[in-house]
Amino acid sequence: MAVQGDQKRAEVWASGAAYEPYVGRWSRPVAREFLAWLAIQPQGCWLDVGCGTGALTQTILEVADPAEVKGVDRSEGFVEYVRQQTPDSRASFEVGDAQLLPVGDRRYDVAVSGLVLNFVPQPERMVAEMKRAVRTNGRVALYVWDYAGRMELMRHFWDAAAALDPASGELDEGRRFPICKPEALLELFHSTGLKNVETCAIDVPTRFRDFDDYWTPFLGAQGPAPGYVMSLTEERRAVLRDHIRARLPIRPDGSIQLIARAWAVHGSVS
Repeated sequence: MAVQGDQKRAEVWASGAAYEPYVGRWSRPVAREFLAWLAIQPQGCWLDVGCGTGALTQTILEVADPAEVKGVDRSEGFVEYVRQQTPDSRASFEVGDAQLLPVGDRRYDVAVSGLVLNFVPQPERMVAEMKRAVRTNGRVALYVWDYAGRMELMRHFWDAAAALDPASGELDEGRRFPICKPEALLELFHSTGLKNVETCAIDVPTRFRDFDDYWTPFLGAQGPAPGYVMSLTEERRAVLRDHIRARLPIRPDGSIQLIARAWAVHGSVS
């Protein structure tokens, strides 16, 4: 039985409360590993591009001892949410476009971004803007999910969806975002004029209590996969749900243990 969705459905990234259980909760452990890899000196001035619900911003505040962190996101809903969730005087937030950042030149010691690059129409403009905002000898760094490989909660979803509805492959981030691979990230940073460019893989466990803990966030309509789910009829949604459940590595106690891999890259400004 084919499961047909509305392939033209707009991707929604607006509700912090819906995004958190879907991806936000997993981006926090990735953020912690990412910051350990960067090893930025304390009391730096940070810029978080596409700050979303604040996973990276809040982790910077917790572990990097910054002097200040400015978060920028194009979603008013996300900015409102992160302001409410981040009562720290060192943090400020503003609605803005990653491709035209509302910040001055060479204002920050480091510009970072988590899980945003592939959703920006012109990634090279975003990285160029991050570079513009960073002082000489500062750092530009970001990470993206390994959609085509070991971002397993999404990989299981799209593989199951494609088995029922081959047209759903048009929405699969693994196919749509070839930039989310280390070779492409290296090329992008080199082409923007950044120096000493390096990449690394960051793997974190994604443990679900049971199938409902895995499935319910897909009903939040935040992002391509949840948007696809909510475009289906109730009957077809149930078929997809049962097909995914049959394919997941569910343990005897009902839990599901997967891996979420992100690719990280950084470069220095000369």
